[in-house]
Amino acid sequence: MTGTILFQAIVFLAGAVVCVPIAKRFGLSAVLGYLLAGILIGPFLLGFVGEEGEDILHFAEFGVVMMLFLIGLEIEPRNFWNMRKTIVGMGGLQVAATMGLSFLMFALMGFGWKVALAISMAVALSSTAIVLQTLKEKGLMNTTAGAASFSVLLFQDIIVIFMLGALPLLSVAGHSAESDDHHGGINLLEGLPLGLQTLVIISSVALVVLAGRYLFVPMLRLVARTGVRELLIASALLIVLAISLLMELAGLSPALGAFLGGVVLATSEFKHELESTLEPFKDLLLGLFFMAVGASINFVVVGENPLMISGLVVGIILLKALVLFIVGAVFNMKLDQRLLMTVSLAQIGEFAFVLFSFAFQLEILGRAVTDMMLVVTAISMTLTPILAILNERLVLPRFGTKESVERPMDEVEKSSKVILVGFGHFGNTVGRFLRAFGVEPTVLDFDSNRVDFLRKMGFKVFYGDASRMDLLESAGIAEADILITTIGNPGVTANLVKRVREKYPHVKLMVRAQNRYDAYELLNIGVENVYRESLDTSVKLASDVLSEMGFRKYTLHRQAQQFIRSDEESLRRLASQPRNEEAYIFKARQEIAAQEKLLEEDRRRGLLEDDHSWDSEQMRMAKR
Repeated sequence: MTGTILFQAIVFLAGAVVCVPIAKRFGLSAVLGYLLAGILIGPFLLGFVGEEGEDILHFAEFGVVMMLFLIGLEIEPRNFWNMRKTIVGMGGLQVAATMGLSFLMFALMGFGWKVALAISMAVALSSTAIVLQTLKEKGLMNTTAGAASFSVLLFQDIIVIFMLGALPLLSVAGHSAESDDHHGGINLLEGLPLGLQTLVIISSVALVVLAGRYLFVPMLRLVARTGVRELLIASALLIVLAISLLMELAGLSPALGAFLGGVVLATSEFKHELESTLEPFKDLLLGLFFMAVGASINFVVVGENPLMISGLVVGIILLKALVLFIVGAVFNMKLDQRLLMTVSLAQIGEFAFVLFSFAFQLEILGRAVTDMMLVVTAISMTLTPILAILNERLVLPRFGTKESVERPMDEVEKSSKVILVGFGHFGNTVGRFLRAFGVEPTVLDFDSNRVDFLRKMGFKVFYGDASRMDLLESAGIAEADILITTIGNPGVTANLVKRVREKYPHVKLMVRAQNRYDAYELLNIGVENVYRESLDTSVKLASDVLSEMGFRKYTLHRQAQQFIRSDEESLRRLASQPRNEEAYIFKARQEIAAQEKLLEEDRRRGLLEDDHSWDSEQMRMAKR
């Protein structure tokens, strides 16, 4: 097929547009949709993409760099420092144990010790792109398993620097000229003494920290004053590219450098602007990366060695799973969180492509072994979303939630008429306010580590997956009057309320919605009490702004309540509108105009100007 850039772009975009919606339609991860699209358009099926797929893979790896930069933006330096024990402890134990066991496995298979060691380094790494994207899709980043997985991945991104430095020591042919391009760029530290290399690396990290505070932030302020949106986008890309290039020149991982840059900028006023600006680029490049991985699976190699390839894939996944499961147990993770982390990290990661290619250039690995391990890596990455689905639907319901049955829930449920599902930040506030009035709800949460922590703080929280009807029934749903759900995942929430409405119609449902569109879906399936998490807070903020500008507090309070009532009525009318964009926009503009007119008429009638209930002379004097 033609190799023009336009044709390649059309092929990749068409593959994504066709396969990702199909994957989502069947409840699968978008990552799996991208991987399947890559397999279909790759050189071994439809053949739309040939050898240029390898070049696309290197380009698409920049999506991983952007992802880590954005993750860094979400972590303040203080929190990053607090994670150091988890990063070094869990990450170090996982890498060391995986390398040791995989080295033994490949040595027993007859490989030389240098080959076995080089392969074991790559096998110890997991896929940052697939794991973090899958956890984010499922809303698991803030769980114990999500935090542990992130810590392990971060340690792996750090240790890969030392792995790349150690590989030349295993080389039979010595450090060849070809190896200058071993990870996609030029390493200026090649040939320098080890002490000087260390000094340059430390200086590079320090330079990123200083640039973030004294160069990038002032530059963004200067750009922001121009009011040119595209210039701010260019500045955001410039920051990520500059940090990545600096790290690459110093022989470090560009992704690790980008993460560090994100952490440095996490406390700046441009944090949210950078997130919203780079998010679309990150998602697009990550999708391209997953497709390139799928396209890189060499089915010719698989056909020549089907038993060897399949055996290695299964063996490596089981070996890594065993290590991760034990690591989770050592760090006191509960069974469900341990299983989530185990399945998430059991594949070989994208940095293995770099290590295998570099080892081949240094003549540590032969062509046949390199091709075989590249295929094993790609297949293990492709299997990850599938294993996550099997774990979620088959393993966790039988084993992961077993602890909830053993917890003494019956005594509490009999005395409580309120069940609260989800005890994160939103649910925690709801629960504390209810307790202040003497109402002790039965609280269910899916993160068993969080359950134990909250129990130590005095909350009666119980572990369990509330999407399982049998667990809700054991929690007393049949006798309950009210079910409150504060789950952050809209899909899980919608599925839960549908089943409860169908089987227990007498239970009043009070449901959290993250935005208007989630609220529309809940209203359309018959949920009357929907609470948008940002509505009251947004109106309160606007009221405080107007108060600072001199408007009367009582007037503002009355009109804020009127605004909320009007907006809720408008929400219910708009929920019944068809999802036609033009019709929706037209109706929404009508609703906004009517709402503003109503508030304006209240002010003109003077209904609020004569009411001084909150503005007594004593209160005004106290305020002064």
